[in-house]
Amino acid sequence: MSSQTRRPRGRLLFYGIAVGVLYGALSRAFFGYHRFEGAYEVMSFAFLFLVPAVLGFLAVYLGEREGPPWRWWLRIVVPWVPALLSLAGALALAWEGLICVVLWVPLFMLLSSLGGLLAGLVRRLGRPRQGSHPLVLAFVLVLPFAVSPLEQRLPRPQERRVVHTAITIDAPVATVWKNIERVPAIEPAEHRFSLFHAIGFPRPVAATLAGEGVGAVRHATFEHGVLFVETITDWRPGQRLAFSIRADTAHLPLTTLDEHVTVGGPYFDVLEGVYEIEPVAPGRVILHLASTHRLSTRVNAYSGLWTDFIMRDVQEYILEIVKRRCEASFAG
Repeated sequence: MSSQTRRPRGRLLFYGIAVGVLYGALSRAFFGYHRFEGAYEVMSFAFLFLVPAVLGFLAVYLGEREGPPWRWWLRIVVPWVPALLSLAGALALAWEGLICVVLWVPLFMLLSSLGGLLAGLVRRLGRPRQGSHPLVLAFVLVLPFAVSPLEQRLPRPQERRVVHTAITIDAPVATVWKNIERVPAIEPAEHRFSLFHAIGFPRPVAATLAGEGVGAVRHATFEHGVLFVETITDWRPGQRLAFSIRADTAHLPLTTLDEHVTVGGPYFDVLEGVYEIEPVAPGRVILHLASTHRLSTRVNAYSGLWTDFIMRDVQEYILEIVKRRCEASFAG
């Protein structure tokens, strides 16, 4: 291929990517604009599934409009560029927090590639080697904006999900119970790397308990002022500790969590927690921790994979701290 052929193709590739990025940025601004609330929202199938597919379609369809057809692997990979740049732009402009961007990266990459493959298929079937078919582009461009108002007419799904974790602790039941009914302040040296903290979720700080028995109240605090008010619903010393959970959203700083993952918000909430102590040998127990959370998005099938993963990571982090404390106390 001559340099004269490469240059126009390079410009077309840049043009296709630039249009894809622009489409992604404008779509995010449109879907997030408060005056359009009720017809458009970011946490929707139209935005999270259709917009990345469209920007991937645009990158390939416009970039391939002249010259020989691209190889299929290019149609898969090139759409990642506008998809990732769009997410980076939303993060830079503070439209989204890091946690949302991380959760959306796999989805945007997959769907943008599907859009690119669809563009290649359309070109192969229609063979419009010169220029772009205006009707095809018009249909693709407006698709997310046409689907969203229809989608918003449907009730938002309400799903309760339970995440269970467990850990073996070499300590007697009484020691373990003492370390779960109340959690003294966690020292900096006790903290370890965790994925949930790396992507922006605050780490646990302490859990205090006012009174004992059913009806007593625990206050579980996390970094940056995040507070959960936990009311005891089952109290069996040495066996089971269960509690309902209410996020204190009135005192939650607005900058702590992304609006789309705020605990107690319209899309996500933590409802219940349960500790169970299972003796397995003298001086050894299995400590179980289960939590129930509400998920209310229009893409629960995808969102649930992430909320389960993050809740499991948080719970394992807490159980590791309890284990180290119990075994250190017992050994001492």
